[in-house]
Amino acid sequence: MNLYPFGKFLVSTIFYPLYRVKVIGKENFPQEGGVLLCTNHINNFDPPVVGMSSPRTVHFMAKEELFNVPILKSILPSVNAFPVKRGMSDREAFRTTLKLLRGGHVVGMFPEGTRSKTGELGKGLAGAGFFALKGDAVVMPCAIIGPYKPFKMLKVIFGKPIDMTSYRETKASAEEVTEVIMSEIRTLLEQNK
Repeated sequence: MNLYPFGKFLVSTIFYPLYRVKVIGKENFPQEGGVLLCTNHINNFDPPVVGMSSPRTVHFMAKEELFNVPILKSILPSVNAFPVKRGMSDREAFRTTLKLLRGGHVVGMFPEGTRSKTGELGKGLAGAGFFALKGDAVVMPCAIIGPYKPFKMLKVIFGKPIDMTSYRETKASAEEVTEVIMSEIRTLLEQNK
């Protein structure tokens, strides 16, 4: 059973007024085709906040450990999350991600691989660049700026999509493309402080 629409409604009802969420750049979001949505990671609430802010359904990679938590293991698949083993090559997660992107879906990921303890943007992992190059999709940079504190404004900014065609043609490395993606996220963070 897909609970995504209900989850989006529920999260929106609670989070929009609680965190005074302001969404910027929604018009930049491609209306169709595969999209790799890459965002910074500052809080455990980032996935639902980005999901409710996105004009399209987002399939999120989630760390495998969450699928072992009793309540979450039944909820996560029903809101389009799928497991990924962190710190190792996870072929199943690779296949799932590429299949979704090539099938015209939106896949959300946090290139840093983990939450930033300081709130500062960390180094992106090569996985983001790999999926950007192989996924037959555009990359959507996204920035979350907050504190996650009640009644303080939280911003979700969608940048302009990054066309991967030239990077594929020049056979850019996954690391180079990840750096391009992180640079775009960094610019969004700096411009919208």
